[in-house]
Amino acid sequence: MRHRRAALILLCLLAAGGQSSEVPAAERSNGLASASDLQTQIKTTASKVTPAVVSIASTVFVPDQALSDENLPFGLFRDQPPLRRQYGQGSGVIVSSDGYIITNNHVVADAVDVEVLLTDRRQFKGRVVATDPRTDVAVVKIQASNLPTIPWGDSSKLSVGDFVLAIGNPLGLSRTVTFGIVSAVGRADVGVADYEDFIQTDAPINPGNSGGALVNIWGELVGINTAIASPTGGSVGVGFAVPSNMARAVMQSLLKTGRVVRGFLGASTQDVTPLLSKVFKLPDVKGAIITDLQAKGSAERAGLRRGDVVVRFDGREILDGGHLRNLIAAAPIGSRHKVEIVRDGRLFHAELVVQEAPRERARRTEPPDLESQRTHPLAGLMVDELTPMMAKQMGVPSNSGIVVTDLEEGSLAEASGMQPGDIILEVNRQPVPNLASYQQVVEPIRPTDLTLLLINRQGTVLYVPIQSE
Repeated sequence: MRHRRAALILLCLLAAGGQSSEVPAAERSNGLASASDLQTQIKTTASKVTPAVVSIASTVFVPDQALSDENLPFGLFRDQPPLRRQYGQGSGVIVSSDGYIITNNHVVADAVDVEVLLTDRRQFKGRVVATDPRTDVAVVKIQASNLPTIPWGDSSKLSVGDFVLAIGNPLGLSRTVTFGIVSAVGRADVGVADYEDFIQTDAPINPGNSGGALVNIWGELVGINTAIASPTGGSVGVGFAVPSNMARAVMQSLLKTGRVVRGFLGASTQDVTPLLSKVFKLPDVKGAIITDLQAKGSAERAGLRRGDVVVRFDGREILDGGHLRNLIAAAPIGSRHKVEIVRDGRLFHAELVVQEAPRERARRTEPPDLESQRTHPLAGLMVDELTPMMAKQMGVPSNSGIVVTDLEEGSLAEASGMQPGDIILEVNRQPVPNLASYQQVVEPIRPTDLTLLLINRQGTVLYVPIQSE
């Protein structure tokens, strides 16, 4: 994360897309005639959306620095201290009545346990369906129905000065509503995520607000609160939210494909500075300078060259490289777009066909074949491959097994005593160093078979038998 004059603080407090419902046009056109009307509308909106904002408590394993080599004689733990549980708190927004919740990736990243608390005090075990660190968006699912939701709004219609409400659980204070305006839109280079197009607001938000709702005056979800800029750690009126259009597109892609499908320029860019605008003979200090091209990428196939400055994309003025990248990332794969460039001081036109960005490894949970076999002894056991970093933290070889990320409430695995963070070494006496081998071993298991797991639980190796009654 880049260093900034004001500290940038992610708002996680440490210790399936829904149906969109539009606000009637007639209601919008009526406007708000007086301060009394405004107050009434704020109260109405707050009471309507608050039930759909939840509190999310997550548990992660972190190295216990208090028991590091520096604090113990003879380097007792060699290179890595033991792990301890660390608890975090954030917020989330229910966007479908059957239990899909959108939140920030940093609220649930690497969590081995997720608890979701509704405003009516009902508590559910949450399952992290998928995450996208590049936009700091995550999707959590709870087993419930007929839940209150917040309808999606169109964040592209936001303007500076629009009224907004921020709803979440700052500092552990549930059902907190604050009011302000949109201070700016299109904020990039904030240093939170790879793809940034933040809404800036002065509605007071604090640690614990991460993943909470930013709604317009009509109660539509226009953003997901993510971070604040603050020299003190508290709100100073500079908060940032992921636009709802970006968050919704990411969520829909995650649920449909298990990953985020993005458009890709196939070129590196640089922002225009006052001096570079003179060098490249530009009319103003805007645009994205092409500095390098990927072979057979979208930019090269469109005829772009190093040194070209992209100034418009489908008629929209390009502010900088981040702006161009966001527009292309949101464009459908294979779509054609008109691009205007300045080359040697002259304006040229090109047609760019958007290619798909290189695929990243998807976060895995329950293997898909088990997902459909709900009578399988290991159904409801969510696992992921043990990454080298996780293995190093746990003090085990990186190829030693797979890690349990979550358990479905009421599953046989949960009833047998399995816990998030357990490392599965063997299934029925057969080693399972990765997801592929795990899937191969567990697929033939029948519903009535006894399944024997060998696990590593915080350094203790033990067998866990699992069998249906």
